[in-house]
Formats: sequence, C-alpha cells, structure tokens
Amino acid sequence: MSAISFEEVMFTVMTATQETFKCYMNIELFAGQVERKVAPVDSDVTGIIGVAGDRVGYIIVAADRSTAQLVAREMLMDDEPDEDSIRDAIGELINNIAGAFKTKYHSQYGNVAMGLPLVVSGQLRTVTEPPDEGASMNVQCKGVTIPFTNKDGSANLKVMVYM
Repeated sequence: MSAISFEEVMFTVMTATQETFKCYMNIELFAGQVERKVAPVDSDVTGIIGVAGDRVGYIIVAADRSTAQLVAREMLMDDEPDEDSIRDAIGELINNIAGAFKTKYHSQYGNVAMGLPLVVSGQLRTVTEPPDEGASMNVQCKGVTIPFTNKDGSANLKVMVYM
C-alpha cells in the first residue's frame, strides 16, 4: 500500500474545513490561494493538533478574534461567548477537521493517529532574533497555508498543514 501523498493531505484538510463549517455552522467557506509554506501568522486564537502515522506533522487553524467569536457563537449557540468558550470552540473546530482527516486515512491506510488539540489565545508574533549558531535542528517537511473566507467576509481564517 502506498503512502499518503502531501497533495491528498492538503485536499482532505481543505474539504474537511469547508464541510465542518457547513455542517456545524451553516457557513460556506471559500478557499483562497494556497501558499506553499507555513509561516507565523498574526492571529488571536490558534488551534493545533498533532498527526502521527504514515504522515507526521500538525494541522493548525489560526483565526482573528471576530472569526473565533463567530465560530463560538455558531458552534455553541451562544450569543456572547466568553474567552473559555471561544477557546473550546476553536479546539472543537480543529478536532473535527483533524478527525475527518484521521477517519479517511485510517480506513485506507490503517496507521493514523492524532493528539489532543492545543489552543493558544493572544497575539502570536514572529520572533525576529536570529537562531543560535549552535542550533542544529533540521526539519524536513512540506507545508501549506490555506486561507478561507465566507461570502460576506465575516469569517477569515488560515488552515496550515505541516507534514
């Protein structure tokens, strides 16, 4: 049995994101131009989940505050979600997206597992200091960033696949 291709991973995550928004929130998302890199982004709430098996890496959802609030309002049916509810909703969102990935590839390939979601809130910024000269970590993987928005522009997020 052949390994999962990166393109399969990318399109599965793209479809899972759109289907999750449609099924749970009745929001139709449109994917923008895929960037063939994973770079730090400014976001207010970020959900991260690890994937292991034939492909190892992370699936990451980064949202601004208004999109995170929209996700919480729609998923939790709460008109004024608090910070904990917003983080819970983003955690549930990334869990659903990664769960769709796991379900598809576990049935096809058998060797797929995922970790628990990690949600970080607050502005994430790029660290601009150069790395230590003694640093010797070499990570070889492929990554993409997929921007999504809805028709009226009220939902804007980026889903990153890093494998």
